[in-house]
Amino acid sequence: MQTRTDEIADRIYRISTFVPEVGPTGFSFNQFLVVDEEPLLFHCGMRALFPLVSEQINAIVPLERLRWITFGHVEADECGAMNLFLAAAPHAQVAHGILGCQVSLDDLADRPPRPLADGEVIELGERRVRHIDTPHAPHNWESRVLYEETTGVLFCGDLMTQVGDGPALTESDVVGPAVFAEDVFRATSLGPAVPAALYGLAELNPATLAVMHGSSFAGDGAAALRALAADYERRLLPA
Repeated sequence: MQTRTDEIADRIYRISTFVPEVGPTGFSFNQFLVVDEEPLLFHCGMRALFPLVSEQINAIVPLERLRWITFGHVEADECGAMNLFLAAAPHAQVAHGILGCQVSLDDLADRPPRPLADGEVIELGERRVRHIDTPHAPHNWESRVLYEETTGVLFCGDLMTQVGDGPALTESDVVGPAVFAEDVFRATSLGPAVPAALYGLAELNPATLAVMHGSSFAGDGAAALRALAADYERRLLPA
């Protein structure tokens, strides 16, 4: 495995570990660090990735300065290393939606998490990060995304997943690769909640889509989200 870090927006860093054994052409596991007065991490990665990811973070900001630990939903690749980060950063707190805290994180996190209502904002300093509930989109009851209002970065979690080891940031099509990844993994909880969530997120007009697996996208984020929503609607049509 190799881990690399790239700045995909102003003081927003993508930390990516490529695992060639996963999927037909390998798979990337990405974390995102927002540097501000109160640094925020989106995705923790699996426990096995903690040494690699923490080293990359420490090269940008001292690990113990982390204030917020966040992720899209409760899965090993999103929060497996959560408690390792809590131990390394004594002032850090997990922040997640109310449902995710009640169902899982109140029990799993070594320190009490901060529950966030839909639309609630965390002030990082110059940055404002908004929590948005997206239940069942792309999967898991407690799913959510974060939107950084200053830079227009939408932290998509598993939405727009792609296989392979593409560039950190691209202006090329990511919808086609995301459609292919869905054909490969069938990872999405197909139902009307998924396209509805994507259409709702498109209203934000994000400038950048920060993607958990695959390249992040710079460009017309709204158009990309609507195109992916249309593909899910197609999949929902009767055979």
